Amino acid sequence: MQYFSVKLYFKLINCAIAEGMTRDDFMHLPTSIEDAKHLEVVPAEEFMYLHEMLDDRLGPGFAVRVGQQMIIEDYGVLGLSWRTCSKVGEIFERSDRYFKLLSNTFVWQIKEDGNVSHVILNREAHRRGMELSTEASLSATVVVLQAMSEKNITPIQVRFKHSPPQDLSSYHVAFNCRILFNQNIYSISYATSDLNLRTAKADASINSYLLKQVDENTKGIKIPGNKFVYDVESLIKDGLPTGIPTIQNISELLAMSNRTLTRRLSEANVTYRDLVKKTQAKIAKDMLRDKNQSIGDIAFLTGFSEQSAFNRAFKKWTNQTPSEFRKSN
Repeated sequence: MQYFSVKLYFKLINCAIAEGMTRDDFMHLPTSIEDAKHLEVVPAEEFMYLHEMLDDRLGPGFAVRVGQQMIIEDYGVLGLSWRTCSKVGEIFERSDRYFKLLSNTFVWQIKEDGNVSHVILNREAHRRGMELSTEASLSATVVVLQAMSEKNITPIQVRFKHSPPQDLSSYHVAFNCRILFNQNIYSISYATSDLNLRTAKADASINSYLLKQVDENTKGIKIPGNKFVYDVESLIKDGLPTGIPTIQNISELLAMSNRTLTRRLSEANVTYRDLVKKTQAKIAKDMLRDKNQSIGDIAFLTGFSEQSAFNRAFKKWTNQTPSEFRKSN
């Protein structure tokens, strides 16, 4: 079954109400508002029907306006993971692996073409509702990337497979760039340098370490081993939602070579591999104590793409399954 997150379903309804509709206008939906409160996903066909109904009622551009109202928190655990990306463009890597948390109807892909990067939405729009959903997704991309970078970065070009509506005013406000219809792909293009921008959080978390490293190099003051390990552990934690970060990833963030990083960890009697496992185990235990966090989400946030792999690893770390650990804590 193709599906969409119920969070996106409610976003559509709430935005429609903000534009003048009432709860009574949604009484006829196959999945009622009350029933949806107890679900995690809704069938894709129902989601697309809702898009079509709202476009008919509220006019061309409603889907684009919904995208402009998206905030990172609307994406649930996936959105929370975006806040820990080191670079703006990493959100598409995380979406490629984990967008199934929101929908299983499409996949993101980035293609670099010199100074421009094309973010492609691989999706077949078999009905108007899917076209509208795509408009919302590409519109939301603009505001999410701006929130990630805390800079007013804008796309260079947006491409849609379908034909244009009569009124493009909402599109021009949202994208502020060249907009093409009747194309062979859905995509939004940015300057590659914009996608390589440090996220606001990455700047804050890494900057403090780099300042200490400058002190170490200029004053001969050596950062204590336990503090260094803590800094590396923090960066590993930030990177886990994208997958387990390599030692090369962490070395680049700390502006040192792999060899230096390995030596510094060795001086603190720890290996990089052991530190990754320790970090994963610590995060997993803390999250399992929160009964509201699903084990599937915990697996994702600790670097695993499948819950089964997380279950096996956790069993090795603690001699308990995640469920057993949760019950005993």
